[in-house]
Amino acid sequence: MRAILVFAREKPMSTGNLTLFLTAAGGLEPLLAAEATALGLAGVTEARGGVHARATLDQAYRACLWSRFASRVLLVLDRAPVDTQDELYAWLRGLPWEDHFGAGATLAVDCNGSGAGIDNTQYGARRVKDAVVDRFRERFGTRPSVSTQRPDVRLNCHLTGLGAEIRLDLSGEPLHRRGYRRRQGGAPLKETLAAAMLARAGWPEAFEGPGALVDPMCGSGTLLVEAGWMAGDHAPGLLRDYFGFLGWRGHDAAIWDGLRAEAAERRAAGAKRLSKLVGFDQDGDAVAAAQANVEAAGLSGAVHIERRPLSRAEPPASATGGLVATNPPYGERLGDSGQLRILYGQLGHRLRRHFPGWRAVVLAGSDDQLGEIGLRADRRYTLYNGALRCRLGLFSINPDADRAPLPARDLTNRLGKNLKHLRRWARREDVCCFRVYDADLPEYALAIDLYEGEEETGLHVQEYEAPRSVDAGKAARRLHDALLVIPDALGVAPEAMRLKTRHRQTGGRQYQRQGETGRAFIVREGDARLWVNLDDYLDTGLFLDHRPIRRWLHDNADGMSVLNLFGYTGAATVQAALGGARSTLTVDLSKRYLDWAERNLRLNRIPLQQHRLERADCLKWLAEQSRGRPANRFDLIFLDPPTFSTSKGMTGTLDTQRDHPTLIRQAMALLAPGGTLIFSTNARRFRLDEAISDAFRVEDVTAWSIPEDFRRNQRIHRCFMVTHPGA
Repeated sequence: MRAILVFAREKPMSTGNLTLFLTAAGGLEPLLAAEATALGLAGVTEARGGVHARATLDQAYRACLWSRFASRVLLVLDRAPVDTQDELYAWLRGLPWEDHFGAGATLAVDCNGSGAGIDNTQYGARRVKDAVVDRFRERFGTRPSVSTQRPDVRLNCHLTGLGAEIRLDLSGEPLHRRGYRRRQGGAPLKETLAAAMLARAGWPEAFEGPGALVDPMCGSGTLLVEAGWMAGDHAPGLLRDYFGFLGWRGHDAAIWDGLRAEAAERRAAGAKRLSKLVGFDQDGDAVAAAQANVEAAGLSGAVHIERRPLSRAEPPASATGGLVATNPPYGERLGDSGQLRILYGQLGHRLRRHFPGWRAVVLAGSDDQLGEIGLRADRRYTLYNGALRCRLGLFSINPDADRAPLPARDLTNRLGKNLKHLRRWARREDVCCFRVYDADLPEYALAIDLYEGEEETGLHVQEYEAPRSVDAGKAARRLHDALLVIPDALGVAPEAMRLKTRHRQTGGRQYQRQGETGRAFIVREGDARLWVNLDDYLDTGLFLDHRPIRRWLHDNADGMSVLNLFGYTGAATVQAALGGARSTLTVDLSKRYLDWAERNLRLNRIPLQQHRLERADCLKWLAEQSRGRPANRFDLIFLDPPTFSTSKGMTGTLDTQRDHPTLIRQAMALLAPGGTLIFSTNARRFRLDEAISDAFRVEDVTAWSIPEDFRRNQRIHRCFMVTHPGA
């Protein structure tokens, strides 16, 4: 009885009595319900994923032409309380499909939900298609053909445990395809979601008059176009040349043509009252895509788009207020979190300083990301970008915010003091990359390195993992404040800053990939030019605390054969080769870092025939090469193992404190008479085994090997020069 009540058969369909279901992305249902009512649809009720309504054919067309929030407009043809696949097939085969389209039409079918013994939507769509084409074949001896690309008719079957509903898709393809998107970026915002953001912010009604709209991270320009169309009364479906009803036998061309003509008149009138629309993006390709889309949308004269980073976004000169609307990146790839914290913090800082009295609407991936903005949200909403749950925040920007003092003043002062001192030292020593700050203030547990490259400058900020005794909320707020002041204090654009969290070391962590940008730039170190990458790994490709050691290798390698074990990106090898080494051998297990080392060698025009790279497990390689009477001996050996490593390519684990006696003895077996082994380790509690001091001549050169910019941290590394007795 329940199924019969829910799935009572439809009354005979007429153009004045249509049953519709308008689909929408999650979170847009309330907006769509209000919009449908405003368009004149009757009996509007919200449901999960859309709204139910009744309409005339004119109103159904209006929904297709004017809805900014609907994904599809589905015309319900019939319902039935079917329980099995056979009942579903029989019911559908008995429907008069020839009233809706001909045997020569093209057809697409999709199915959602589960019921009638069907829980696979692809199989369900096939059963629906079979029922339809079998009716045509039986009655006319021919059948419609299937086409997934712009078919004449698209059908949708919705299954539940109570029965089935068959619908004709009047939209044909998703309504977010407005017809203006000529180019798009990597993660374009759906047009329907952009319109929902703006509607939640009250655009354009709440910003009439002198109000402007600015998107400081505009990407391919979706928010700008949707804002322009909303303010200019531009029907979102006016540019589309395809709808599902165009191939339907119930289509009334006269009604449709009249609606399009009316929409064209409204667009022409609305174009005269457009607000100021401005978009910025630091990516040149995104700017080009946005400009192409704005032109296709007919908004070239109304929208200004410019290549500009977030740190330089500002209102139009004549604007006295308005709306900042933006959809920053909110991906959760490994390594994204640090950059997102910087981005959202800088967004909030920019809003407070340069958009006082404005309102803002921001779509983020989580409440935590909205919290990084540092403004109290007036309202928050949950929306879905595809399957991804997002959070929309609405903000009122305090008019007095631009007079509020910057936080972390003590950190700002310390950074300024350190930079002034270290800048003089760096110029004197011809140093371009150095550590500016290393947890000088206990409440700001950060290490900050400045990389001044040949063509760009980068800031590498590492957050030391806080102990459990530290309140996580306080630590997060301090980091937020620090990220706001660091760029200004050091005279570097915020976009150049990269944030990582440095955990207590476990094997191989420093080699784990943090991102996928592949973005690198060239820095100088004395005679050498070296590639660094501040994005993709915890470390950058250049250990700054080893600078004096590399300089010593450069100054003492002339005519020598040099072995670089655990060679990483080969910076020490480059310095030795430029210092005149007759040959070098760099050994490391990582192909990625050996490729990086090769790039560094080629960058400095160092011939690979004399300066070889070998991929090997250094533990195993040393054990094999040091057996018996080694054939190859080296004048200089640089041995800098990781503190601890469990790399999957190794034959065992490496613990430098435990294994250093064996490593040093095996390396010394490869050292030529009169040669020098430089052994370095970053193990904080390292103690040299006394047996090594008894067997070899050992000089602790730690104090000499720590550069000026690391003097605040005397435990950054330990360094020893080891030679044979009597050498």
